[in-house]
Amino acid sequence: MIPFNRPYMTGRELELIAQAHHNGHLSGDGDFTKHCHQWLERRTGASKALLTHSCTAALEMSALLLDVVSGDEVIMPSYTFVSTANAFVLRGAIPVFVDIRADTLNLDERLIEAAITPRTRAICVVHYAGVACEMDIIMDIARRHGLRVVEDAAQAIMSSYRGRPLGTIGDLGALSFHETKNIICGEGGALLCRDGDLAERAEIIREKGTNRSRFFRGQVDKYTWMDVGSSYLPGEISAAFLAAQMASADDITARRLALWNQYHAWAAPLEGEGRLRRPVVPAHCLHNAHMYYLLLPSLAQRDAFINSLKAAGVHSVFHYIPLHSSPAGLRFGHAHGALPVTADVSDRLVRLPLWIGLETHLPQVLEAATRALAS
Repeated sequence: MIPFNRPYMTGRELELIAQAHHNGHLSGDGDFTKHCHQWLERRTGASKALLTHSCTAALEMSALLLDVVSGDEVIMPSYTFVSTANAFVLRGAIPVFVDIRADTLNLDERLIEAAITPRTRAICVVHYAGVACEMDIIMDIARRHGLRVVEDAAQAIMSSYRGRPLGTIGDLGALSFHETKNIICGEGGALLCRDGDLAERAEIIREKGTNRSRFFRGQVDKYTWMDVGSSYLPGEISAAFLAAQMASADDITARRLALWNQYHAWAAPLEGEGRLRRPVVPAHCLHNAHMYYLLLPSLAQRDAFINSLKAAGVHSVFHYIPLHSSPAGLRFGHAHGALPVTADVSDRLVRLPLWIGLETHLPQVLEAATRALAS
């Protein structure tokens, strides 16, 4: 079976993990963690970058930093992973689900303003497949209504919008380094702060509500409990693994883009015949080839396609069940309108394998996919 995903190792991960062990520092915020912070700040331009043990943790920190409380509303797409909503629900907030665009499958910026109420606290955008939401419009809406913007950029490392790295346009950004992402450390994430006003408090929240980081920098003579917080740090082994990945980030992105482009070229004539729809990437968005998906004509055809690929030894997957129709979504949030695009896309989308090393297997995948579409 050709897997849907296979974690990639650059070749230096074990060497750096051994170095972390030799350094005698395996808990959080060691030399490798600091190196990763510096790499992120240099590559993204963020005022502050902080590694976390997951993107979920970075989103939870965002909710704490924005002082989200019970009854607040946060606008977000329904077509996303549960962490987008859970981070705010944990603070007692209400996710307000807004429909997505039919082209990029991102939050439809044209529908946001109508969903704003006096209880709205923030907008949480999700850059689906590493393709940017229309951030200029969204930031203008937020500015006019006094709202904060959080970017769930879990899929978007190395992607940009009009030349600006994703995760740094809103007030806060959350990245993922889960093994299914482009740059990985098994489980891991990062919080990006656009401006310095949230950075110091982010350090405190991440360190269990203490000013421990300032103490180790010699800025205070002892550290103590300052604020709410939790333990959001990853260990140095994860950071060492991630450092090796970051060193090869450009090569990883280029190789994924090459695979993405081969898929896109293969699918072009099939799209012309009306058999499927390919991903849409606006010219002002630079994407990272996080995934390659197809939109098939119907749920039945999508399911038959997945089963046909499986029989041919290729593992493909569908994606999100809309949050607004899930048991927890119905309990904790509410939809703004009917969300027809979200429901339709959820039924028809299929993701094809995309991982470094797939190059030698790609002809088999394309042959199986072509047969599946012809049947």
